[in-house]
Amino acid sequence: MPSIETLLLRLVLVVLVGGLIGAEREFRSKSAGFRTMILICLGSFLFTTFSMLIGQTTNDRIASNIVTGIGFLGAGVIFKSDNRINGITTAATIWVAAALGMGIADGAYVLVLTATAIVLLALLFLTRLEHWIDRVNQSHTYRITSVYKDDLLKEYENVFDDCHLHYKRLKRMKRGDAIIGTWIVQGSEKNHNKCTKILLHHPSVREFEF
Repeated sequence: MPSIETLLLRLVLVVLVGGLIGAEREFRSKSAGFRTMILICLGSFLFTTFSMLIGQTTNDRIASNIVTGIGFLGAGVIFKSDNRINGITTAATIWVAAALGMGIADGAYVLVLTATAIVLLALLFLTRLEHWIDRVNQSHTYRITSVYKDDLLKEYENVFDDCHLHYKRLKRMKRGDAIIGTWIVQGSEKNHNKCTKILLHHPSVREFEF
């Protein structure tokens, strides 16, 4: 059994590691924030420590059950909004925080601190790269309702081409005197803005969802 001093040191490290990761999530107003990350890291630490105390060695069954339990927590923060899936980064962060708690319980301090630094670098500094990629290539679902006219949908697709957007027609439907077209459209933020401005002022467009 580790000494009381060692256990206290590990508990401090749990709070430090979980708190640093949680502070970043809290700053970005994510669903799993400061307190949640500390508790996840602490829970994994305690389960791993107790398994070592009970069996005098790391119990693989308890460790695997930690991973399963954390999977349920991670699934709870993932949700679908419009045509995007949100919460995946937070779910992955929960998974990593649990792993770091297990590493602290095993005394792998160097590995834990190095991994924590990598996590913080990814969360803090790769966000700018992610935003840049999002500006360069965005995917939107366009749904246009218009008074029926032959080749009208093709006319809209010509607008997509003129704005240098890539598209795939998903569905077309005639309802009364109206025709409804739905596309997945990809391209830069600038080109999307240019295209939507044209379509919003297009005389044949009744409704436009984008």
